[in-house]
Amino acid sequence: MKKIAALTMVRNDDFYLRKWVEYYGAQLGRENLYIWFDGTDQQILPFCEGTNAVAIPKIGTDLVSNDKGRVAVMSDKAAELFASGYELVIGTDADEFVVVDPRLGQSLPEYLSACRIGVSLSPLGLDFGQKLGEEGDIDVSRPFLQQRRYAQIGTRYTKCSILARPCEWGSGFHRVKGHNFHIGKDLYLLHFGYFDKKRLEDRFSDADRLSQGWGAHMQKRARTIRYATELPARDFDRWTRFGRICQTLCRPPYALNKPAMFELRIVVRIPERFRDIV
Repeated sequence: MKKIAALTMVRNDDFYLRKWVEYYGAQLGRENLYIWFDGTDQQILPFCEGTNAVAIPKIGTDLVSNDKGRVAVMSDKAAELFASGYELVIGTDADEFVVVDPRLGQSLPEYLSACRIGVSLSPLGLDFGQKLGEEGDIDVSRPFLQQRRYAQIGTRYTKCSILARPCEWGSGFHRVKGHNFHIGKDLYLLHFGYFDKKRLEDRFSDADRLSQGWGAHMQKRARTIRYATELPARDFDRWTRFGRICQTLCRPPYALNKPAMFELRIVVRIPERFRDIV
């Protein structure tokens, strides 16, 4: 089995971080999780016990500088982890979870250890919304996927999340600079950042985020809830297969090492087999 690390950076985000630690800790072992708290005013939370968690001086004062600064730190940290003996490094935001399709019967390290990865591997991105009128507020005591069943196949979340050697990530892990990407079969990145209307409204009122320019960003991303509510839900296996092929072949002209999908808005219903993963 390959030696695999997972890393993330957070600020005022204990809701998602708790789930991140639970999931990746169960998959990889807590001793292989690396967490950086953005700002020495942040406290290392008790549920991080057993991980490698540290608070660092705050990075950037606005959304753009913060995002670029964070990913630069993470790229450097990933290189250090490779130098220390890790064979793969997974980099995600705290609201993102790299999962293997349960039908394979494999854990994440089993799947990744069997993969031949040259530079990086990308899961297919699934951006979860909330189907208003059918799905209620999130209950933190229950798995997310028992409460949310609708996601948009999104190019924004088909990220170069898994590195096989030191590289320079682009902002938000969306690409690896100077290299192409490869989308793994039966591998998904589940994004839950905009999957609950009430939580999203609370984040709109977060003064720290608003001061950094997150307001317009969150309002724009809130459309995921509208898509989940209004668009027809399509067959998961058929349309994720289509999405993987489409995103592999299509590229935006301004960034040839990122996926594209002709601005298609495809919502799929997540199969029952996923319900206990996250």
